[in-house]
Amino acid sequence: MTVTSGGMALAEAMVHGVGSGEMRAATRLLGAHRDGYWLRRFAEEDGPAPGGPPLIDRSGPHASVDWTAVGRRLFDVPWALTASRSELAVLECATSLVGRCGVTLQQVLRAVDDNEFRLITRAMTEAAYGEKALDLFL
Repeated sequence: MTVTSGGMALAEAMVHGVGSGEMRAATRLLGAHRDGYWLRRFAEEDGPAPGGPPLIDRSGPHASVDWTAVGRRLFDVPWALTASRSELAVLECATSLVGRCGVTLQQVLRAVDDNEFRLITRAMTEAAYGEKALDLFL
């Protein structure tokens, strides 16, 4: 998958057909963070990633994040996900929203900046209350 669009456009393309509000919120979080850093990185992988299956599921009509594979990668082969502490904290929060890993909030708060904190808070609100809650952040 060649990625030429911005992170939010990529996220919106990936949430079509995703039935879970938590998965939509987590995908949008990754799309909003650093112009889709994780989504672009996952989409650029060809085939199985080091230490496991592809992190983007392309089996349906729309590509989507394989949250189970992301959670496994975070725990089974964390060294394969080289990134800054704040980038990993955002990925861990997104993965936690869909129930594929747990996070220690104190560690997240110490790792993220103000903008990343707002993105995480927005994603948590969307996951809890649905897309209509996003109006609170506009």
